[in-house]
Amino acid sequence: MAETETLDSSSHPTENEDHDMPDADKSAKDSGSDSDSQSSSDSEDDAQQNEQIQALQNELLNNPSNYDTHVQYIKTLRKQGDIEKLRQAREAMSAIFPLSPEMWQEWIKDETSLSSGPDALPAIEKLFERGVSDYLSVALWSDYLSFIQEHDQSVSTLSAAGISKARNLFERALVATGLHVAEGSRIWELYREFEQAIFLTIDETDADSREKHVQRIRNLFHRQLSVPLADLSSTLLAYKAWEAEQGANLDVDSSNLDGLSPHLASLYQKALDMMNARTHHENQISRKVEPESERLQHFMAYLKFEQSLGDPARIQILYERAITEFPISSELWLDYTNYMDRTLKTSSLVRDIYKKATRNCPWVGELWVRYLLSLERGHASEDELSAVFEKSLQCTFSSFEEYLDIFLTRVDGLRRRLSSLTSGAENCSLDYITIRETFQRASDYLSPHLKNTESFLRMYRYWALLESTLGKDLVAARGVWESLLKISGSMLEAWQGYIAMETEMGNINEARSLFKRCYSKRFPGTGSEDICNSWIRFEREYGALDDFDLAVKKVTPRLEELQLFKLHEAKNAGVSVDDRDNSSRKNVREKRKSVSNLNEEQSPAKRHKDKAKNVKITSEDGKGQAKDTAKVNNTKPDIAASKPASGSKKENKEVSSGKPPQYNDQCTAFVSNLNLKANYDDLRRFFSDVGGVVAIRILTDKFIGKSRGLAYVDFSDDEHLAAAVAKNKQTLLGKRLSIAKSDPKGRKKGGAAHGSSSKQGDGADQTTENSKSGAKDSAEDSKGKGPQPSSHQRASNIQLKGKNTFAMPRAVRPLGWVDKDKPKPKESDSVEDENPKSNDEFRKMFIKSSS
Repeated sequence: MAETETLDSSSHPTENEDHDMPDADKSAKDSGSDSDSQSSSDSEDDAQQNEQIQALQNELLNNPSNYDTHVQYIKTLRKQGDIEKLRQAREAMSAIFPLSPEMWQEWIKDETSLSSGPDALPAIEKLFERGVSDYLSVALWSDYLSFIQEHDQSVSTLSAAGISKARNLFERALVATGLHVAEGSRIWELYREFEQAIFLTIDETDADSREKHVQRIRNLFHRQLSVPLADLSSTLLAYKAWEAEQGANLDVDSSNLDGLSPHLASLYQKALDMMNARTHHENQISRKVEPESERLQHFMAYLKFEQSLGDPARIQILYERAITEFPISSELWLDYTNYMDRTLKTSSLVRDIYKKATRNCPWVGELWVRYLLSLERGHASEDELSAVFEKSLQCTFSSFEEYLDIFLTRVDGLRRRLSSLTSGAENCSLDYITIRETFQRASDYLSPHLKNTESFLRMYRYWALLESTLGKDLVAARGVWESLLKISGSMLEAWQGYIAMETEMGNINEARSLFKRCYSKRFPGTGSEDICNSWIRFEREYGALDDFDLAVKKVTPRLEELQLFKLHEAKNAGVSVDDRDNSSRKNVREKRKSVSNLNEEQSPAKRHKDKAKNVKITSEDGKGQAKDTAKVNNTKPDIAASKPASGSKKENKEVSSGKPPQYNDQCTAFVSNLNLKANYDDLRRFFSDVGGVVAIRILTDKFIGKSRGLAYVDFSDDEHLAAAVAKNKQTLLGKRLSIAKSDPKGRKKGGAAHGSSSKQGDGADQTTENSKSGAKDSAEDSKGKGPQPSSHQRASNIQLKGKNTFAMPRAVRPLGWVDKDKPKPKESDSVEDENPKSNDEFRKMFIKSSS
């Protein structure tokens, strides 16, 4: 590989031949020393490269789907110059992933430098064909056209076969890229240059041939001038200059339309208007500095604009441009394939697009489902359908429901084929065996993960239905239900489905035997009562009187037993609740008593000092009594206290396990308009490109337990939160989400009274403490005196003497208040001010100040 050798060759220092003769030996020694050190360095580099290559090989062996490892492996092999391993590595990556246009250009360039003879032409053409089918690339198409003109002798010699081959390739390139607004003119120019080169070879004496070719070039100009491209004005000037060479009288220096035919002028003006309408969108999507999410939204807005105009060719090429920029955007691929299904459906082009979609996003189960349906619409062979189905099962999806959808889609297609089949019984039997095997594979794979779910039950119901209708085998249908009962026998719906099948077929005795098998089983909720009542209703509608009496005889004791069991559970639940309430009240009384005794044993100054500490704690972190109690009991506060308060039930799910949930309202995103089927995994995948997710909480209805379409997502910092909010209005499971930063302060506006009490701080807490103390004294004084009017009780508790401070003037700060701006008083003053003033002392102070 010439290029590889150039990349790998290191520039060795040249010897200086101008040295004097006495220094010749020294120079030779230095040169030999440098050569030895260089070879030693090269050997060390080779050893490191070999170790790196071996490590990358091992990693790919363990995880063949690691895209970045494939890229790194190819780069390392290219640097080392191992051609055969490099080819194998590129082929292995291309078999799993589509390669970028740059990777294809690099591969083709390496292969061209190795062998450029006629024997290598078909292989390199095949590489070009594979490259242009992966992604839309004007540059790759240009290289392809240039390569054919240079290396294909039939094209370079302008033989009839070569000209035909080149023109076909140019027309294919125009179909693929000719409507590319920003870069499409490059292909048009190459096409015109090729035709002009042919024109120069035509003999001047052959006037008819020259005139025909002039008209061919003119038609190319007219076609290009009717397409909205970025450089329409320069194309017009080139056309006028060319026409002037043919003898037309045109102003080649201006962009006016004077001298042009009315038809061409109309086409050009229409194209110019269309280009002006798209200029804003082109500018939006060409900004490489913007975040990818914003650029993707610009592409989606551009696509909506094109769809409103209704030109399928322009819409498709814009989708291809977007895919090239965002190849792993599942939202974009789903939108693209959905559009193609609506417009083309059975076209082979739709099949190719689905193939590209599943290669770029193999983890999206919905794409595989649509791919199978597209193949069925196009009447694909059974071998092709089976190959795609098997390939889909090798992918990793986010949920097992996606695997189930793929299995059922495959069964649907087989059922439709079997229903429309008109051949012999052998083919019918073979096809139905395929259906049965598909169901069995689905059951074996999904039963550990989806048993006792509605979707799993639906699959078995479908399976039993096909066994009885298409397979014409009632025994096999019963075997399907019996298999389900072994897996999900605790599901009431499984028994009901089995009984419904027997009843619909008129097998009353078999249905009755099923009731006898399951009526005594324990089902969740009211399932046990439901099955008993269903048996009685069944016998009333289908059975004889003796059958009805027997059902009542068996069911009645069972219903009484269930009723007693429920009463017993309710009684135990009530007792446990009462015991818990009494225990909590007892603990509260004991705590109050212990705190009261502690205050009585302390001096008044000590009690006021402790109160000041408690008030300070309350005012700073707003937890008040709960925090002090936690400290006194030497216990940790309840985890639930750290969760955001809400009147609705929430389901919380921590992303990191092993730690108690810690939520930070400052870094929380509020997500609304959620799909009611969305779960934690869906939200985690939605924010996977953002990262930093700490916890996810989906709000559910407190009565039925189902999602309310709302969620809180906690992030580790503000940067991740801002990135998450930037995904606002993006779609998840068909619903456009509304994402905003959570505002807990705004959420608690309704509780302003509670917040104001904590802000007022010490005064409120002190009043509460005094009121509690007064209530306690009042209760002790009133013992043995019988009931008294509330007004009399309040009046009897008021004492206007001693150390009461309730009548303290409002200008006096509460105990424990610290004014940081006020200079520190002297020690004597602080001791005097620390003690509260009595009423007599205030009276004396007032009389003294008045005198």
